[in-house]
Amino acid sequence: MIEISNLNIPLAKLDGTPETERAVIRAAVLKRLHVAPDGLLGVELHRRSIDARKKSAVHLTYTVRAQLRGGERVERTTLAKLARRRDERGLRIIAPSSPTLPARVALGTGARPVVVGAGCAGLFCALALASAGMEPLLVERGDDAARRGEAVSRFNKTGMLDPESNIQFGAGGAGTFSDGKLTTGTKSPLHRLVLDTFVGAGAQPEIGWDAKPHIGSDVLPRVVDGICRRIVELGGEVRTRTRLAGIEFSAGAETYAVAAGRTRRVSAVRLERREESGLLVEERIAASQVVLACGHSARDVFELLRGLGVTMERKTFAMGVRIEHLQADVDRAQYGPSAGHPALGAAPYKLVSHLPSGRSAFSFCMCPGGYVVAAASEPGGVVTNGMSLAARAGTNANSGLLANVLATDLPGDDVLAGVELQRQCERSAFELGGGGFVAPAQLVGDFLAGTASSGPGHVTPTYPRGVAWGSVEGCLPPYIVKTLRAAIPDMARHLRGFDSAEAVLTGVESRSSSPVRVTRGADLQSVSHAGLYPCGEGAGYAGGIMSAATDGLRVAQAVIDAAAAQA
Repeated sequence: MIEISNLNIPLAKLDGTPETERAVIRAAVLKRLHVAPDGLLGVELHRRSIDARKKSAVHLTYTVRAQLRGGERVERTTLAKLARRRDERGLRIIAPSSPTLPARVALGTGARPVVVGAGCAGLFCALALASAGMEPLLVERGDDAARRGEAVSRFNKTGMLDPESNIQFGAGGAGTFSDGKLTTGTKSPLHRLVLDTFVGAGAQPEIGWDAKPHIGSDVLPRVVDGICRRIVELGGEVRTRTRLAGIEFSAGAETYAVAAGRTRRVSAVRLERREESGLLVEERIAASQVVLACGHSARDVFELLRGLGVTMERKTFAMGVRIEHLQADVDRAQYGPSAGHPALGAAPYKLVSHLPSGRSAFSFCMCPGGYVVAAASEPGGVVTNGMSLAARAGTNANSGLLANVLATDLPGDDVLAGVELQRQCERSAFELGGGGFVAPAQLVGDFLAGTASSGPGHVTPTYPRGVAWGSVEGCLPPYIVKTLRAAIPDMARHLRGFDSAEAVLTGVESRSSSPVRVTRGADLQSVSHAGLYPCGEGAGYAGGIMSAATDGLRVAQAVIDAAAAQA
């Protein structure tokens, strides 16, 4: 195949339909390679991005892979001809390859691994383990995707929170209700496997080539269901409404456990599930390998680990608010006169402000054409997040507006001090909202001026439980308030209108990342307890869907390798 990079297509040639896009790209490839139409067997779209650096000349840039009739011999001859004309820039011969799930291995008859948490990390870990023939048990405290959606809708309408099944807990994890953004700052050959798996489970094919891919919170539930079905088809088991109640350890007499400096190893897990009748059913399952992929909101699991003496450490995390603008204003700021063109869609943004104080603030989980969501998982606490549907057709744009909380900002030496700070802020937001999971809200202009707001301007807040106008200061530490006040005008230098006086701030955004790390070694096991594999965002080793899924795959391989070494 010939890979062609930096293939620029002007907006004037596009109308937003896939049919036109494919035809225009094919014509551009024929022109670029100087081949006849019947010599081009196929064109594979590999990457698509929007170049809006010049607002007067916004265009789309593609990387494509072309297959010529006659195969590699003809492709190399074509490139040689272009090279003689000094026209080979941006072209290369490639041999496409993609990583695959682990092949089945012979591992004996030991206890099957248990994966705790069916967020992205847990799903992909269980999928890889099932592919290897290890018959994993995947347990999730919340509901399957369909029932979870019902629980979220019920909470939005009535304020009746199910602490076990909500935007934080349930199949798919927190990412299911936060747009399904697949952008990541990490690089891994496993990313292609993750994207292919999503597509195979029902996601849109274009996530495989968009520079900023997303699935959408209306599509993700069926994708999650598809991955769960595949785990079962491969020999695994998925149990929802099943929570981790305890982990048992035995004295580590095994050679490899002692050699790694660990004196105890996993021997069993205790699980709980409540039947529809209300009966609480407890179960003990022998297990020598337990993957903890419980997510950043599983505070009871952190408390369990602390009580068991599992090594954990504080880590930097972030808190702040959700900020909402009109999407049309963001489109104009990003795309200028081209705003609204059907080939562009709703414009995203990503902002960061490094301040003279040494503090910094940044946008997080930006949702074009999206909605602010009620993301509480505990009674008496208000939590916000954001989501978009696949079409990203909402009136508003929103993102988290966050500042870092450093380990040195926290009092005392309790490893869970960050969790306590999150809780305090969430409870303060609940009180400021007046109860019922109503959220405190404030206009940006009033926030910058230090005055309370009495109502909305031209931006209508989308938080589903309603907002109480006033001030968001009371639900955040003073150093975060000060940082955000300084950052908003600075960010407006990069995104015109970001400091619009009538933009809306809704509090509090407290669950962007885990405040703790469950420390693991080079073998990806807990440094203190053999057989315990901290995994994903909750354990402090990921920061989004792609990095969490990749970490789940890496941990699965470590589990397979450890089991093979003992077979």
